[in-house]
Amino acid sequence: MKKALKIISNIITAVLFINLILMAFLVVSSKASGGEPQAFGYQLKTVLSGSMEPTFQTGSVIAVKPLSSEESKSLKKDDVITFQASQEKLITHRIIAVTNSGDHVMYETKGDNNKTADMEPVLSENVRAIYTGFTIPYMGYFIDFAQSKEGSAILLIGPGLLLLGFAAFSIFQAIREIDPKSRKTDSEEKTA
Repeated sequence: MKKALKIISNIITAVLFINLILMAFLVVSSKASGGEPQAFGYQLKTVLSGSMEPTFQTGSVIAVKPLSSEESKSLKKDDVITFQASQEKLITHRIIAVTNSGDHVMYETKGDNNKTADMEPVLSENVRAIYTGFTIPYMGYFIDFAQSKEGSAILLIGPGLLLLGFAAFSIFQAIREIDPKSRKTDSEEKTA
């Protein structure tokens, strides 16, 4: 029984510690990049609309690979790209047509859930990344919360407090186990 409790205790400690490290990484990464978190050369983007359903749902997190200017000129029909629609707005839609005009490449795009194509073609210079096919449903709501001041505080401090609380509990349990042994030796000495 004690061995099972020790194994469970070690598992809980490991899970809390990994959670603390992941939350710290998520928060620091998103703050350092000025928005979306990055991992292993990929950016994690939060899906804010349903224009690409059922490919990915609103509130999902998708992984995109940033593209160089040369790579952004060699995209093809059916690639899902993230492009700069305005100074503060990124859109992720599917390429439905490619137009070459000398050195310039333009893409006609459309959301999978939209009935019509986007109004303006996308210049290859405005393409920022390509969708990798990796999606985590509903994780975007969590990342948006993590990027807020309150979310950052809770996600950094919360797991730390849980880890400290669990450590205090483990220490208390260890002291309780040691204490009866010392009482037993004291009583044995008195009888001898």
